[in-house]
Amino acid sequence: MRPRGLIVFDMDGVIIDVSRSYRDTVRQTAGLFFKGAHAWDDLPNPLFPLADLARVKQSGGLNNDWDLTFVVINLLFTLLRGPVILKGNVTWAAYRKAMSRGDVSDLARFLRTYGMPLTRLLDEKGRRTHEFVTGLYTGDVGSGNIIKQIFQEIYLGSDLFESTYGVQAEVYLGEGYINKEKLLVDMAILEQLAENNILAIATGRPKAEADYPLDRFNIKRFFETVYTLDDCLKEEERILNAEGKKVSLSKPDPYMLDALAGTIKHEVSRCYYIGDMPDDMLAAAKAGAGFTGIGILMSSPDKERLREDMTRAGADHVIDDFKELMKIVQTDSD
Repeated sequence: MRPRGLIVFDMDGVIIDVSRSYRDTVRQTAGLFFKGAHAWDDLPNPLFPLADLARVKQSGGLNNDWDLTFVVINLLFTLLRGPVILKGNVTWAAYRKAMSRGDVSDLARFLRTYGMPLTRLLDEKGRRTHEFVTGLYTGDVGSGNIIKQIFQEIYLGSDLFESTYGVQAEVYLGEGYINKEKLLVDMAILEQLAENNILAIATGRPKAEADYPLDRFNIKRFFETVYTLDDCLKEEERILNAEGKKVSLSKPDPYMLDALAGTIKHEVSRCYYIGDMPDDMLAAAKAGAGFTGIGILMSSPDKERLREDMTRAGADHVIDDFKELMKIVQTDSD
């Protein structure tokens, strides 16, 4: 029997369209974070274009959208007047009191003046971190991480959020943005690829949030293995306990790709990783298993900029759609 190829997919922006879920959740979280400050009602809605957010995401080192949200809020915070630094344990009451002493008038004017405000702030100020924002991005949901909790409430919706975390929603009681996600890949293509190849997923999502769309769209059956953020965190904890070293194994680290390749019990002829970010291509290039990095542009609002960024990051191919992927895999197997 001829060896099959191993085709590993990133999830967000590759298999699943997250422009109206994760990406918009970043935007909505940033807006709600400043609620209570003077002139909050003057902030534009939406705060900034998704193409602007994509520029920040493509700048690298932001494998999950909680970290992306943290960076975005820090950028916006540079234009906030006040509030005072929080001291001691962070509570919702203390956060709201502190935010009520802030003023977002300058931020509102800036956001309405520039077409790509985040990009401008990133170019001018870089990735600054502020003590006030950092203090609200520490711990986890229910234990002081206000930013992550706002994000999760919006993304999951109040019912799913409360059943997942066992704490009451504080700021968002509507339907979860997770239900706005759409499938990017035709099921017939997955079926065709799975006939002669082993399919798998390596994603920065937590396991529960990766399983949700796989079940919802009935595509889990096509994938032999799914590696998630949970797997990275588990290995990071093992290394910390065994060696005393604190490491990050999220992309662009190739941990997930190499670990996943190591679980495949069949002989494979070639390994591919399909992603939509420069960090995906860096991970593929660093992987010891010899992955071919394939960047896909389907969900990008700025395809030419992303093509350049992924090529610079070491992509072996940059493609527009899954038909091109089919051709690459078929050519390599002939």
